[in-house]
Amino acid sequence: MKTLKEDIKTVFAKDPAARSVLEVIFCYPGLHALWLHRVAHFLWRRKLYFLARFLSHINRFLTGIEIHPGAKIGRRFFIDHGAGVVIGETTEIGDNVLIYQGVVMGGTSLKKEKRHPTVGNNVVIGTGAVALGAITIGDGAKIGSGSVVVKSVPPGATVVGIPGRIAEDHHQPFPDLEHGKLPDPVAEAIRLVLREQEKLGERLRRLEGLGGLIVPKDGLSDREKEMVREFNQGGGI
Repeated sequence: MKTLKEDIKTVFAKDPAARSVLEVIFCYPGLHALWLHRVAHFLWRRKLYFLARFLSHINRFLTGIEIHPGAKIGRRFFIDHGAGVVIGETTEIGDNVLIYQGVVMGGTSLKKEKRHPTVGNNVVIGTGAVALGAITIGDGAKIGSGSVVVKSVPPGATVVGIPGRIAEDHHQPFPDLEHGKLPDPVAEAIRLVLREQEKLGERLRRLEGLGGLIVPKDGLSDREKEMVREFNQGGGI
């Protein structure tokens, strides 16, 4: 009962939409998936493999969340919304971990060995993120929505992009729910290229003016300005 109460408190702590204990108990598939997984994992550890897998299969049918009964999950674990979450057999998850819908903890080997991620404590993994292979995601790390992580992540790091790149370290942490404020290294690279191109274009125009050259106007510069404007409106810069 102590563990069940802790699970319910975790939902209230990590989901501002939770309003009552009754609602949490009956309307949170992430919580149901965790409870059923604990039973399946209990059976798995006692080598009742078929019963464990069958219960896991029922769990997937009821909640839309697939957790292999062999996966090890710590305390105060919460799956927000949960649809499409997949957690593989040799995955190990620490305490106080928060993941969102569509997260995949996948394997990259056909050998019967450790082939899924190890996730530390206090980790947040955003919507649609994928972690592949026997990598380690360090304590306090944050994985941005839609990222694909194929290499180990140091503690406190923020990872975004495909493939995942470290964008920030623990010196400038991001709030757990502020996915829209995560840095975008691809947009930053485009920003730098556009700025450098603008400087080169200005230097070229000056040289042409000093040399008295008459250069016919084309539509490239106008198209460039239009692309920059569209990129700005999309939030990339």
